[in-house]
Amino acid sequence: MIDVDAIKTRFDMLSPILDERGRRLFAATEAQAAGRGGILAVHQATGLAHSTIGRGLAELRLGADPLEGRVRRPGAGRKTAAETQPGLLPALTELVQSSIRGDPQAPLRWVSKSQRHLSAALAKQDFTAGPKLVGRLLKRLGFSLQANSKTREGSSHPDRNAQFEHINAAVKAFQAAGQPVISVDTKKKELVGDFKNNGRELRPKGCPEPVRVHDFAIPSLGKAAPYGVYDVAANEGWVNPGISHDTAVFAVASIRRWWHDLGSARYPNATKLLITADGGGSNGYRVRLWKRELQALADELGIEIAVCHLPPGTSKWNSIEHRLFSFISMNWRAKPLVSYLVIVQLIASTTTDTGLTVTCQLDGSTYEKGIKVSDVEMASLNIQPASFHGEWNYTIMPRRPDG
Repeated sequence: MIDVDAIKTRFDMLSPILDERGRRLFAATEAQAAGRGGILAVHQATGLAHSTIGRGLAELRLGADPLEGRVRRPGAGRKTAAETQPGLLPALTELVQSSIRGDPQAPLRWVSKSQRHLSAALAKQDFTAGPKLVGRLLKRLGFSLQANSKTREGSSHPDRNAQFEHINAAVKAFQAAGQPVISVDTKKKELVGDFKNNGRELRPKGCPEPVRVHDFAIPSLGKAAPYGVYDVAANEGWVNPGISHDTAVFAVASIRRWWHDLGSARYPNATKLLITADGGGSNGYRVRLWKRELQALADELGIEIAVCHLPPGTSKWNSIEHRLFSFISMNWRAKPLVSYLVIVQLIASTTTDTGLTVTCQLDGSTYEKGIKVSDVEMASLNIQPASFHGEWNYTIMPRRPDG
């Protein structure tokens, strides 16, 4: 009786180190040794075709090496498409590369470079290559599917690093003196309603929460513009979701609400306040209304307000982005923001293991767009620019009551 399991064990041990011809000759040797029924038994043990085992037996009977060191007979096997169509690989390379270079005349410049599109473009050049063959050829040429990579930040300002050093020095000086330092910004506007919110949340299997197919604002609900204030020393966030326009008046009103609700109690002896902010948006360094409103706040509180703007293209390094807003996004992931109440509750429930707490209050005021600040008003502001980039770094001093 032929021991098929023993043949299989020997084949599995040797197969990884044998080439195609070696496996064929091994199978033939086992079949010859087994005698009658050997070819069937070896086929069952190794999975090799009967014809393959038969060719191996024929080679053993000839004795000498009929292939002269070759694994297959000369000319065996079908020729590759690249061999039968000599210009195929260069044509495919040019199709992909010209599109990457941005050549406006490239056949695939304005469509997806899918294997199907590439196959169709090759067909127009009289080549025969289906999508699967195109995929194999692309792999051979060193191409693979890749997503966009966020690495470009645009042109970098020559004083970018120096500005960061200036901000860090200012923050350390204020904190050493026990003065408040806050980081401010507006989080991305959010549609209010049963809209899709990115992320995943645990739910019963097969029961995803239904949301709207299209993200069209619901006029009766509108949008929310969460303006955040992050207290750097206290690791404490304060968010003011507005239901109106994201203007400089709204930005400073948010800072004012933070001061009256939290800041004044935490820093009762404060004589000045440092604000770090982005270079653009409602709190941008070019926004006249931002400076006028800060002047009004300085006059009201009777304290100096120093401002340091992050250099252009570096908003993601603002403390509020990675110490407050990122955790809010994680906390409300996959939860539709169906009402302002839900937004307030989700923001206020945001915490971290490092002790972050967040206070959130809805701002129902209306803020008008398009408010202009005249040259005369600007001249009346008590602004002291810093010696280093005074457009980015300045202090607004409170004016005297008659000022």
